Order: sequence, then structure tokens, then C-alpha cells
Amino acid sequence: MTAFADVRKLALVGNYLPRKCGIATFTHDMHASLAAALPAAECAVVAVTDAAGGYDYPPEVRFEVRERHPEDYRRAAEFLNLANTDVVCLQHEYGIFGGTAGSHVLGLLRHLRAPVVTTLHTVLKDPDADQRRVMGQVCELSARVAVMTDRGRRFLTEVYGVPAGKIDLIAHGIPDMPFVDPNFYKDQFGVEGKRVLLTFGLLSPNKGVENVIRALPAVTAEFPDAVYVVLGATHPNLVREHGETYRRGLEKLAADLGVGEHVRFFDRFVTLPELTEFLGAADVYVTPYLNPAQVVSGTLAYAFGCGKAVVSTPYWHAEELLADGRGVLVPFGDAGAVAREVTALLRDDNRRHAMRKKAYRLGREMIWARSAARYLESFARARSGVEPARRAGEKEWAGGFPPPFRVSPTHHLPALRLDHLRRMTDGTGLLQHARHAVPHYAEGYCTDDNARGLLLTVLLEELDREEPAAGLATTYAAFLQAAFDPARGRFRNFMGYDRRWLEEVGSEDSHGRAVWALGACVGRSRRPDFSAWAAVLFEDALGPVLATTSPRAWAFALLGVDDYLRRFPGDRRAAGVRRELTARLLDRHAKTAGPGWEWFEDVLTYDNARLPQALIAAGHGAGNRKAVEVGASALRWLVGVQTAPAGHHRPVGTEGWYRRGGAAARFDQQPVDAGATVSACLAAHRATGDPFWRPAARAAFDWFLGRNDLGLEVYDPATGGCRDGLLPDRVNRNQGAESTLAFLLARAELELADGPRRPGAAADAALPAALAAR
Repeated sequence: MTAFADVRKLALVGNYLPRKCGIATFTHDMHASLAAALPAAECAVVAVTDAAGGYDYPPEVRFEVRERHPEDYRRAAEFLNLANTDVVCLQHEYGIFGGTAGSHVLGLLRHLRAPVVTTLHTVLKDPDADQRRVMGQVCELSARVAVMTDRGRRFLTEVYGVPAGKIDLIAHGIPDMPFVDPNFYKDQFGVEGKRVLLTFGLLSPNKGVENVIRALPAVTAEFPDAVYVVLGATHPNLVREHGETYRRGLEKLAADLGVGEHVRFFDRFVTLPELTEFLGAADVYVTPYLNPAQVVSGTLAYAFGCGKAVVSTPYWHAEELLADGRGVLVPFGDAGAVAREVTALLRDDNRRHAMRKKAYRLGREMIWARSAARYLESFARARSGVEPARRAGEKEWAGGFPPPFRVSPTHHLPALRLDHLRRMTDGTGLLQHARHAVPHYAEGYCTDDNARGLLLTVLLEELDREEPAAGLATTYAAFLQAAFDPARGRFRNFMGYDRRWLEEVGSEDSHGRAVWALGACVGRSRRPDFSAWAAVLFEDALGPVLATTSPRAWAFALLGVDDYLRRFPGDRRAAGVRRELTARLLDRHAKTAGPGWEWFEDVLTYDNARLPQALIAAGHGAGNRKAVEVGASALRWLVGVQTAPAGHHRPVGTEGWYRRGGAAARFDQQPVDAGATVSACLAAHRATGDPFWRPAARAAFDWFLGRNDLGLEVYDPATGGCRDGLLPDRVNRNQGAESTLAFLLARAELELADGPRRPGAAADAALPAALAAR
């Protein structure tokens, strides 16, 4: 799996077509290339708008920011945050954002939760104080910055102090067009049989077009068939301030020099297909720009990458791209030099074509598909290395990121709130999923979560909080009762919101979890009627466990059998199941474990700590010293694997897991794994008395509270729910049942760690009668 395969929502921020400017074209082309590279992802655009009435944007533009309205930038951040955007790519250019030196964009960056990769289209060598300040903050608030030239990268490190490791060099993307004879396209523009010079881009005085016109008399003296095509509309800002004065002046200059018939103005903003055809028709491309401090030119990149022979003034981008004979450089404002070099190229077909081929070969590395791949790599680096303590709207540990050394006091636990659990529970059972903190009915219910919920209600009884949980316990018990199919002896797992079962037989793991919850009801509940009900279903479901092959199903069932045998240690059938499942886990461990791999399988996946926990609990209950020792040894190894170098808990990530001989996936980290580790460590402490285990349990629990790789709270004290995991750059804001129960179970077990209460005699008396009445 690629590092960027989990990018589901991507957003680009910048100008966008039909706005007429180079950044708008770049953002549009980048969007198209990224959407093609990630067809399953949502690729949205936040467009910066300079016109009062806005533009008729295409559907991918989901949000508009008015350039000069600072509040719009923060609202855009809120919009992207609510959309759960995975990564944001900002197009930065001076003049497109409002505020001093474009400072309004900082309001966007400060409030985004997703990591930001910023593409810098201009990097000034000699910025003024405001430009330096704003650029410095843009780079600081970005997880990665992308530049298009080596000179831009050098300026960032030397002038702005940006760490070299934070910078990605990604060439300006270009269309992928074939290497063709220019004569193939010339008839489309009425220039067949002529030698074509081309300049394109938004027309403005800093482009130096007049110098090429002044060179034309000398060029046409030797090549009377030469024409100079000036392609592009006048820059909108120039039109607003001065109308078409500049264009009219160029036309008059050409007429005065007697070359009016040799200059063709195409006064329009062309589409990409039109542009490629114009480029295809050119024999020589000319960029006569007047400003040397231009670190990127999109028009130069397009022409060069499409295999054109280029004559250019030596602005920064041209110096870098046209080095080593890949083009020709002429002094600024020197019409004579332009004429000399253009005629030399037109005169020497071999040299011109060799230059074209050299440019085209290098240009293959610049096509948009390659550019998109490099941006995806940058996005992956941003997501894995983001520093979320800079992000607003998230709680962080005092002192900044990373927080792992700041351990919560052991005696302090957050309040045990059932608000979200109640919100997720209806008359049928516990719903599986939520969107943020709102139950998601469409995804229905499952036995797994209702079994976990039933187990929690038993722990709440032991904490003398059975009254708030009594109604929930009945609902979850009724769901398990409906889920069990007596004919097959198995639980079904998934039920739609319409109360129809979606499968005939559920997973082995769901069966094991149901047995666990039922065993806990029998062995630990103080409600006689409840324990009696559970004993009947436990009896029916226990035997089929032996037909399962999943080690986790064995472990879950073992934990339930151990709870059951607390009350009925003389039940020979249950004790036999305990012996058999314990032997199976010990056998799996003996066959799989080895040096450096103290485990039951060749891969660490989910709910890992339940396997050693089951051995420890069952061994402790049965007096099986070997089971306790193997379980404790495996758990200690697992705790080591799941401890980051800084000392905090780091569950194995779901994006690749941890395969023997490989590297552990760091993300996505799941609450169920942290919760299982808490429970297992507490079981190890009860069985062994080893002081190692209580701090290990607390470290795993503190993962929920922000002592983790990102320094972010996974538990949400505002709702009482738990977010659905830790992503590379943020928390998953959905608060599903599994995650919420993982926190609540761990929280309850920590409070019970000094010793669970035993059920009362009234419950003991009710059970034999219930079983005899079957």
C-alpha cells in the first residue's frame, strides 16, 4: 500500500479558472492531475476571488474566499476542518491574498487542522520586512513547502531560515504532448509555410514583448516568412487600470517598424488544448522578460517541456532551466541580441532540433502525472511529520509538542460519563458508527459492540453505578438474545437499521465477544435475574467456541469463561473449555514465537493484548503457572513494541499492521488497542503483583488523554465519547461505539484495579434454578 493511499479528502487553495491568471491555471491543472492520481478521493478547491461578483466556477470549487475579507480565510479553515480534510495544498503568490504582504492567508493556516503543503510560486531574494515576516509564518505553519527551482530552495534556507528537510523540490507541471513537427499545427492559425516565434501569457509591460518586436526587422530581413505570435489576453489588473493602452502601443510599434504584418496578436485567454496547439506550431519560443528576480515562469516550463527551442532573458528560472545548452540566454532589453540568436536558430536546423530534443527529454520529468506523484509523496511526508501543537482548535499539553514526558497523576481519572453511549443506543441496541458525535443509523448495529456494551454495564455494577446503566444492560442483553441462532449455535453479527440480519452466521470473533460478555454477566453481576438469563445463553453458546479457529475468538471466550468460573468453579464443562482454549493459545505461541518475536502469530493486528490477557487470566484462575508466565512474557514484549522512544504508548497502526521481519505501521492507531492494553496490564498485575504493570496500564490509558504521538486528546470530555483513532496528522473525529466503549471499559477497569467486588449471595442462589428450568 502506498503512503498516500489513505488520502480520502484533499483540498487545494488558490486562484482558479475561469479567473484569468497563471496561478488559476496552475491550480486547475494540478487539480486535474491529482484527481486522476487519486480517483477514489474527493479533491475540492477553495478559490480566492478578486471580483465582487465572483466567477462561474466549476463544481470542484466548494468554497470561495473573498481576497480582501480576512474573516473569509478563517471560515474557509472551519469549512475544511468540518469536512475532515486529510491534507491541504496552498498555492502561495504575492498579490493574490489580502492584507499587508498577503497576511490574510495566515488566518487560514492558523486554524486548519489538516497538514498543509504550500507551493511557493515566488521566493524573493530581498524581501521587505513585511514580506519576510509573512513568508516566514507561512513556512512555519506549513508541514511542507514546495518550490519549483533549486534557486528557490536555496533562498528559503539562506534568506528565510527554512530547514532544508522541510522543502520539496517539484518542477512546474506541464501538459503531456507528443514531440511533433511544428508544421503539423501551423495551418490551424494561418501561419503554414512560415517560421513561427511565440510568446504566450497574460500581457503586461514586464514581459518585454516590445524587445522582440524591435528585433523583428533584422529577423525578417533574413527570414521574410517569419511571424511573431503574441498569445494571451492583457492582464486583468492592467485592463482595469489602463485599459488596452499597452497592447495598442505594441501594435503601433510594430507598424512604425514596418513589421506589422509579421506580428499576430491573439487577444484571448486560451484553454489547455488550444495552448498545446499553439506551442506545437512554434519553431522558437521567446521569453523576453525584464525582471531578473523571477524564480518561476509557468510559460517557460510549458514551452520548454513541450520540446521548444527557447530564447530567453536570464531571469532566475531561465538561467536554471536553460543551462547546459538546453536553450539560449540573451541580455535584458537587448533587441539586437534577440535578433541575433533567433536568426541563428532559424538558420541552423540541426542545432535547433537538437535543442528541442534535449528539452523534451528533460520535460518528461515535468509532466503533470509526474508532478502529481511528487506532490502525493510530499502529502505523505506532511501527514506523517505534522506538528499538530501549532494547530488551533485542538487541546494540547502544556509546554508544546511532543508531550510524552508529562504524565497525568496516577490518581486522576476523567469523569466516567455515559452521555454519548446513551446517544448511540436506541430501542434495538447499540449503533455501530457515528459521524462526529451524531449516530449514523445507516450502518446499523453489531453483536461485537452490544457485547462490549453489556460487559461495561457489569463493570459499572461493580462500581456501584448499576442504576444509570440498568436500562442499557437490558437493551444490550436483548440484542445478544436476538442475535443468537439456536439452530446453528452461533451469533449473527451485523443487523441493518431496519432490524434485518445481514448475515446468517457472524464472525468467530463476535461469537467469542458475546461469550465473554455473557460469562461476565454470570460471574460478576449482582442482579439475580440478569445472571440467570445470561447463564442459559452462555451454556448454549459455549460449546460452538471449540469449533472456532480464530485465536482472538479463543481469547475473548477464555475471558468470559474465567469470569463464569469465578462463580461456578466446579462446572467441569466450562473448566474443560478453559483447559482446551488455554492449550491452543500456548501451542500457537510455542509454534510461532522466537528470538525477537514473542507472539502467537506472524503479524500484530488489532486487539492484540487480549491474547496474552486471556492466558494470564485463565492461568491465574486455574493455577496454571505456565500460562501466566507465557502470557506475561508475551504481553511485556507487546508493551515494548507499543512504546515509542519518548516513552508514550503507540499502538500498532492499521495501515499495514506489524509483520514479522518488517516495520510496525505507525498509523492509524485505534482506541480498541489502547483499551485492550490497559485491561491486559491490569490482569497481569493482579496475577503477578509485578509493579511494572500498573504504570504500563496507565501509560496505555493516557494515550486517550493526549499522551500519544500527536499530543491530541482522543477522548472527548465534551460529549463523553471517544474519537475513532489517531491518524498521521489528526484525530478521526467520528465517535463510534467501539472507540467509545474502549475508553469507557479502560476507564472503569482502572477504577476497579484495587479489587473488583464479588457478586452477592442472592445472585448465586438464582442460577441453579434457572439452569434446571431449561
